[in-house]
Order: sequence, then C-alpha cells, then structure tokens
Amino acid sequence: MTKTPRTLQIPELAGEPGLVHGFSTLELGSVGLTHTKDPASVHQSRRRFAEELGLDPATLTTIGAVHGNEVARVDAPQERVDAVDGLVTNKPGIALFATFADCYPIILWDPEHRAIGLAHAGWRGTEADVAAEAVRSMAREFGSEPGRMKAAIGPGICGRCYEVGEDVASRFDTRFVRDTTPGQFLLDLAAANLTQLEEQGVREVFTLDLCTKETGFLPSHRRTPDGTRFGAIIAIK
Repeated sequence: MTKTPRTLQIPELAGEPGLVHGFSTLELGSVGLTHTKDPASVHQSRRRFAEELGLDPATLTTIGAVHGNEVARVDAPQERVDAVDGLVTNKPGIALFATFADCYPIILWDPEHRAIGLAHAGWRGTEADVAAEAVRSMAREFGSEPGRMKAAIGPGICGRCYEVGEDVASRFDTRFVRDTTPGQFLLDLAAANLTQLEEQGVREVFTLDLCTKETGFLPSHRRTPDGTRFGAIIAIK
C-alpha cells in the first residue's frame, strides 16, 4: 500500500541550491483558517508544514488572497499581507505562504538574484493575469530577467474537472475553454497560467500535474466544500 505523502515538491526544483518549497497534503491536516471551526488545529498544521520543510513557523507570511492581481514585496516576516494575491521577496528568513482548495499556486524562482515569488491563481486571478504580474513585480523589484527565472504550477483543479458557466468561460481565450453540456464549459486554468508565464518570457515552467478534485489526499472545494485547504510555501535558505 502506497503511503500518502505529507508534502509534495516540484521535482525539477527540488535540488535548486538555496530554494525551499513545498505543498502540503491532508496528511498534515487543513491549513485554512477562514472557514475553520478549530483554529488551534489549523495553526498546528501550519507549524508542522513549515517544520517539514525545515523552516521556522514564525516566518510564515500569508497571502490574504482576494482573487485579484495585486503583488506585494515583503522584506520582513509578517503574519498576513492583506488585499494581495502575490508576494515576492529576496530576503532569507521569510516563508511566503498561501492556502488553496482548487485554485493554483504559482511559484517563481530567480537563481541569479536569489529572489522568489508566490501567486494565488483562481479564475479571477488568472483572468487578471496575476502570474504575469508576479513576474513583472520581480523584474521591477529585483531586476529579475524572465528568461532566467524558473516557474512552477502546483496542484489545482484540472481542465477535465473545472466546469463553469458561460459568464466565466466568456472571459477567457477559447484556447482554454471546451464546451460540455449546453451552457456549461470546461476551463483549463493551468494552461492559461502556463501561457501567461511563457508570454512574459519565462522559458522554464514546470507543472506538478495533480488535480485537486481527482486527488484524494488534496482538498477540493468542488469535491468537498468544507473549508479544508492545502498550503504552498516558498522560501530562500
């Protein structure tokens, strides 16, 4: 019997000197505070997640996601940065953190300038180009060249499972949309975010290719809308 992993990593980034990253699974419990009835358990899960990656839980700096495209620079750990869907930093000792339950984590790594970024991309954030804005933010703040950056798309709901109405589907390029039943469409957010990153000039983009709805050890709002969340962390050693 295969043991469920406690954390996941992008294989192509796992050996990057100076980079720490990971995605939690349900083996560590829910890391989402917004809808929980047990905040103490969530904080414990967050601590375990950070410690699994060899990080100090006190350095977790959370994206206060609002499904937009605002990206903030962080120069010191803080509990939460509100009204943003992306964070960037070039400082060791800051663990960028966000929670997810079908939306996509986008992580960015600039090995030349030792800078990182994390974005939260649901359909609204994807429509607003949050992944592209995170790349542009790293270029502005740290001089990062997109062609020398590495990016990764973590787990999220796949294009086979993410059914939306015409009001949402009509906002996206037809490359990312397929018809299903009348008035319903399948939307491929991973492909849309991959295209955004490539159009910014990022040549190395890796994907974990795990669908939250199809993967039992990851939470999915579409599968079980109970407020359970997994987390993404990226930090510089």
